[in-house]
Amino acid sequence: MAERAVTRTRKDSDGDILALCNGSAVWSPRPKHLVITDIETGLHSYHVPWTDGSRTRIYVVNGVRDKYLRTDHDSTTRNNLDDLPDC
Repeated sequence: MAERAVTRTRKDSDGDILALCNGSAVWSPRPKHLVITDIETGLHSYHVPWTDGSRTRIYVVNGVRDKYLRTDHDSTTRNNLDDLPDC
């Protein structure tokens, strides 16, 4: 399994995540449906790296209508995929 760092996201007009990106990676951009498959099958994992060396893992969540991606929920918004710059 490869660990993939995510530094940007592609969003639609409603702010929903469409793809994960890392400008220096050959896999980028990776469409959401393929990221979900990667995570669920264990092929790849995805995380948001921070300047202090920590990482925030990205998870698949079963929503009311379909699956979506999110990070650990905690008291800060710094690990929110919506807050990452656009790719």
